[in-house]
Amino acid sequence: MNFHEGEIIRLNKPYRMSSFGALARVRYLISQKLGVKRMKTGHAGTLDPLATGVLLLCTGRATKRIDELQQHTKEYTATLQLGATTASYDMEHPVDATYPTEHITLNLIKETLPKFVGEIQQVPPAYSACKVNGDRAYDLMRKGRDVELKPKTLRIDEIELTSFDPALMQMSIRVVCGKGTYIRALARDIGEALGSGAYLTALCRTRVGDVRIEDCVTLDDFPQWLDKQTIEDIITEENNI
Repeated sequence: MNFHEGEIIRLNKPYRMSSFGALARVRYLISQKLGVKRMKTGHAGTLDPLATGVLLLCTGRATKRIDELQQHTKEYTATLQLGATTASYDMEHPVDATYPTEHITLNLIKETLPKFVGEIQQVPPAYSACKVNGDRAYDLMRKGRDVELKPKTLRIDEIELTSFDPALMQMSIRVVCGKGTYIRALARDIGEALGSGAYLTALCRTRVGDVRIEDCVTLDDFPQWLDKQTIEDIITEENNI
């Protein structure tokens, strides 16, 4: 491997860590291994802190491929709690409203999900990295400012219902989609389409392009993975003379 020439690291991002936090840890470990102050590193698509799964990290010259990699189709698995909402549409914030669920049946869900397949309009979550006049929307929200984001056109290729528990009012779905899709916003919109509310209790990105979660290394295992690699660009005292 040659991290300066460019490598793409397939990481399984852990729960409750930001994408930048995972990137910073990997960058530190690579820099230490190479004997350099700071290895140029970037990620190809943010994952929410409460999400897990495929996070592609690019090093060196491979950072030029970030825009290309962000265009790749992505796949997610998600669990939705029906009958309630939160400000962020996931478990980062407490429930702020509850809604009736007695009318929600398996048939209603099966009739509703296909409405979200194809080219759709989606308003991003206010708690997101979208920029408003140069500021991140989530920064403005945390400062108590009102944020109004405009709908964006995006593409959803598949939505598959994988489970529904009528007692708990929880449903799980598999989503295949294009760039810019917020699964949290999709949960919000599905809840509204069902005549209720919904927020995410679990989210995992299982694929980016051809890279599947099974191909990824965990952050805990990354040091051992790095030790096993044959690395060409390590700086030592001998080759630094």
